Parts: sequence; C-alpha cells; structure tokens
Amino acid sequence: MFAAGGINGALGRALLLIGIVGSLFGAVAAITSARQRDQAVAKLVPRFAMLVFGASVGAFAVMEWAMITRDYSLAYVQKVGSNSTPALYNFAAVWSALEGSILMWVLILAGYTLAVAYWLRKKMDDVLSRYALGVMFIVSLFFFVLSFGPANPFGAGAPGVFDGPGPNPLLQNHLLVMFHPPLLYLGYVGMTVPFAFAIAALITGRVGEGWLLATRRWTLFAWGFLTLGIILGSWWSYEVLGWSGVWAWDPVENASLLPWITATAYIHSVLVQERRGMLRVWNLSLLVATFSLTILGTFLTRSGVLNSVHAFSESPIGPWLLAFFAVIVVVSVGLIGWRGDRLHSPGSIDSPLSREGAFLANNVLFSVFAFVVLLGTVFPLVVEALQDRTIIVGEPFFDRLTIPIGITMLTIMAIAPVLPWRKASQELLSTRLFWPAWCGVLALAGSVLVGATGFAPLLTFAMGGFAAGSALRQVVLATRRQGLRGLVGRANGGMIVHLGVIIISVALAASNSFTHSQELNLEVGKVASFSGHTFELVEVVEEKTERVFSVKARVIVDGGKAYAPAITRYLKQGMTVGTPSVRTGLASDVYLTLEPPIRPGSDTARIKVFIKPMLLWLWIGGGLMALGTVLAAFPGRRRKPTAPTSDDGVDDLLVKS
Repeated sequence: MFAAGGINGALGRALLLIGIVGSLFGAVAAITSARQRDQAVAKLVPRFAMLVFGASVGAFAVMEWAMITRDYSLAYVQKVGSNSTPALYNFAAVWSALEGSILMWVLILAGYTLAVAYWLRKKMDDVLSRYALGVMFIVSLFFFVLSFGPANPFGAGAPGVFDGPGPNPLLQNHLLVMFHPPLLYLGYVGMTVPFAFAIAALITGRVGEGWLLATRRWTLFAWGFLTLGIILGSWWSYEVLGWSGVWAWDPVENASLLPWITATAYIHSVLVQERRGMLRVWNLSLLVATFSLTILGTFLTRSGVLNSVHAFSESPIGPWLLAFFAVIVVVSVGLIGWRGDRLHSPGSIDSPLSREGAFLANNVLFSVFAFVVLLGTVFPLVVEALQDRTIIVGEPFFDRLTIPIGITMLTIMAIAPVLPWRKASQELLSTRLFWPAWCGVLALAGSVLVGATGFAPLLTFAMGGFAAGSALRQVVLATRRQGLRGLVGRANGGMIVHLGVIIISVALAASNSFTHSQELNLEVGKVASFSGHTFELVEVVEEKTERVFSVKARVIVDGGKAYAPAITRYLKQGMTVGTPSVRTGLASDVYLTLEPPIRPGSDTARIKVFIKPMLLWLWIGGGLMALGTVLAAFPGRRRKPTAPTSDDGVDDLLVKS
C-alpha cells in the first residue's frame, strides 16, 4: 500500500512528504510565534504556506500527468484510468475515486491556507491571525498524512497492466462531473477558514465580534460554493440517473446538505452578534458544527459505510476520519466551556417581534432541520452497527418532517426582512407587510386557477408569494434610493439569495406534487399522445465503440426536435446505464427514458415519459442564489456598527478587512 509506482509514484510521494513537513513546520511556526510573540518566526509562516501549496499543486499535477499519459504503474490509474476514456472524463477521473478525491481536498485546503496567509501577510503581528493559520496548518497536516498513508494515490500497481476500466460510468457521461465535485470541495474545505478563526478566538480569549467581521467574506464564498455544488449535484442527478428527480434524500446527498444547513444558520445568526453582540456561544457552536459535519460527511462518503450511488467503496480511512471528527468536537467544546465566562452576551432580545427574534426563531428551525436530516442519515448506521440488521429511512420520513419546517421558514423569510431591530409595533408590521401579503394571496389564487391542488403545495405557493413580495419590497426600496448600486451589499444581496431560495422551494413543490408519467409503446410512423404532448418514434439505432455499446431511440416531441433517450452498456465495467433526454421549458420539462427490453433496428420502442412542472426554475433559482452571494460579498452603503468590538482587541486592520 505504501510503495510508490515508477517515477510518477516516487515524485508524487516525495511531494506529499514535503507537504507534510511544510504543514508541520507551518503549524509549529504559527503557534510558537503566537505564544512567544516572535515576529521573526511569524514571518516564516506565509513561506511555509507557499511551500505547502506548491507541494499540493505538484502532487496533483503528477497525478493528472499519470492519468493523461496512462501510467499503469500506479494502482490508482489501473483502477480509474482507461485507454478509451475521453480526455475530458480522463482528466476528471483523478477525483472520481477515494484516493484522488482526498488529493483534491489537500490541494484546495493548501490553496485556502496560502490565500489566508497572503491576506494576513501585513497582519502577522496579530496573535489571533497566527493561531488561525496554525489551526489551518494542523488540518492540512492531517489530510496530507491521510493522502500519504491510507489514501495513497501513488501506490504501485500490479505489473503487466496496460489498460484499466476507467471511472464509474455515471461519472463519464455528463459535463457536470467537471464542476460538481470541485465546487462541493471548495465549499466543504472553505469552512476551515472561519472554523480556524473561531478556534483562534477561543484560544486567545478574544471572542468579541472582530473575528466575525474578518471572516465574513470567507464564510460567504464557502457557503456560495457549497450551494452551487449542491445545485449542480441535483442537476447531475436529474440529467444522468434517469429517475426524473433532483433530490432523493440519499445519505451522501444529506452529507453535503448538513453543513450547508448549519452554515446557513450561522450566516443569519452572525448578523445578530455583529449588531447586538448576542448569540456568541450559538455562533461558535454553529461554526464548529459546520466544520465537524464536513468531516463527518467525508467519513460517510469515503469510508464505505454507506451503500450509495455517490459513495466510494470500503476503505481504511474511516477510523482516521472518525478519530479526527472526535478530536475536533472534543477540543472545540472544551474551548467553548473554558471561555464560557467571556461568552456572555452584553445584549438581550427585547421582543419576539424584532429582527433578532426572527433570526433566533430561524436558527431554531435550521437546528431542527439539521437534526432531522442527521437522524435519518445516521440512525440506520447505528442500528446496523448495534443490532446487525438493515433498516432504510426513505423519502416519506424526510418529506413528512421537513415540509412543515420549510413552509415555516418561508413564513419567517416573509416577516423577518421588514422587522426592525429591538422591537416592532403592530402598526409598522401591518404597513410593511401589506403588499407582501397581497403577493401571497395572488400567488395562491394563481395556483388555484392553473389547477394546483393539495394543502401543502398550495400553502407553499402562498407563503412563497408572501416571502417573494417581502424580498422584492426590500429590493425595490434599495434600487429606488440608490439605483442598481443599491443591490450591492449584504442586506440586498441577501434578498436576491432569498428570491432564489423561494423560487427553488416553489419549483420543488410543483415538480414533486404534480409530476405525472406514462409508459408509451411507440411505433415508427405512428403518433402517440400523453398529457397534451405528441410523441413519434423515428428510429432505434445502435452505436458501438471500444468503450460503449449504446442503443438510442430518436423520438420527435410535439412535431419538433427529435430527442434521443438511450441505454448504454460500458463494456469494460460491464455496467448498463440509462441516459434520459430532456426537453426543457419554462412551464414544464418533457423527460424521456428508454425502457428495456431494447431491440436495435426495431420499429418499436418502449418510452417512459415524465412531465415535470417548473423544473427549469430550480436552476434559475440556483443562479439567483449565486448572484446574490456575490452581491452580498461586496460592501454596500456603509452603516456604523453598533455591536461592541472593544472587548476582543483584534487589530484594526483585521477588522476593517
């Protein structure tokens, strides 16, 4: 397992070893300089960050070169490489299995460490900055060791191998494999930055609001990357897996959703601490939970404990990740308990009808949401470990518990933006909620007019309209005062994000509640009808290459373009994959799959048709969330902070950045 294969293997292992040494010395230099106030040692910290980044880039480049040149002396290339894999998917094959995915984690973490070190290069006289970098180096050290040892991608393969099976077929039939995993990793790994500053604040006792201000953009961008990764993962599921859905509450999907939930709660909750100096323990706990859940999610997806289309096979890294997870939780909780006397909030909630009251209610809902998802994901594993029996927690459990939470969140999203800090009068609320409430009424009426039924979907549409009206009210007021410049800034960028969330919520409610499907036995030259659409089979054709044997049915939809759902057998893996074909529209998608049995050259084919209302709006909503994240990251109209910051002693330069 630890032997290196050929020149690439030896070079890759050497670079990983340099990364281990650089991370170790970087951590020692950062922590020692912080403890001893040694400026000379502190100046070495960015150099170690550069060394670690260079080693990670080099190791990743060596792995890519080995994959591109088909260096079958490496066991990893034997596992996921292939002479017939197209160049695009061969490049992405590096992160298609366990060892390569950990190597990509190392690369991204080293990039974040270097970026933070560069950002702090003129602030290395600040003790908090040094401790934060020390924490990042320690995390980096763990993942370098993981890649060097139990998840070694540079191990020697069996002799005499000149070809491989290639990556999983599901990871080589859609372009999104190039973007979905890296974006998820940018989100996952990016949460290391605010976590490191939180631990540094606890170590130094400087637990006021300064470190929050310093890490706001880092947190926001990491959350944005994670959001995009989840959205693109849903798109990949829709376009690749052939079941017509976007979210199945698969345990590995849940593993990415959990840190997103806690990070979203933190992004909201931190506003209360910045404004009123409240919820300090809560915010620290949310950051610890977010980072811990990224490690737990990595354990779930890479240890082999889950049977999932997303999960990797059984591997030896499970105990390592569990031990690291336990260390993070124990150390973090211990530090929070140690600094408990300094974490008392100077403010308190004056009224439930206030913005801070709404944020607190929002946080409670997010916590319940996270608990439900975590329970449904982990409980089957606990039962299997303790009782040696298998149980399945499926969609009904999650839908029954999360739909009421989601609708309640939409209600809070409608009310919170119009609430002032401290206390709101009923007269003020009635004035500010007048037009948003009418938007909700109109959304409900419109839904009924187009034929929507069912209590939960109609309530979702009504609350979605209510929340959208509230967000649009804020956006209109901002642009009326400042023009398009008014959209820039955390508050109004956040409203754009809210609009994206609302659109996604409504689209999910529509597609989940009103999808209808039918299997059609089509014959060449004959037109079949379903749900107001016509379908005509043109031909059934086969395509055979060294890599795949594919059968496609060309079907004309509504007398226009021909679509080609297919069934493809990947010859080297011996795996058969169905590939849907989708006609996308603003009102609905027409989703086609080819059903077995298949007969190449036949004049008949069995096609399953799904009519999916409003599916396109999921991706539009995701785009709005990405746009809102970017707008929220840049400063808008400046407002004087009211939260006390003098108790944390953070350097002025750190706070202003």
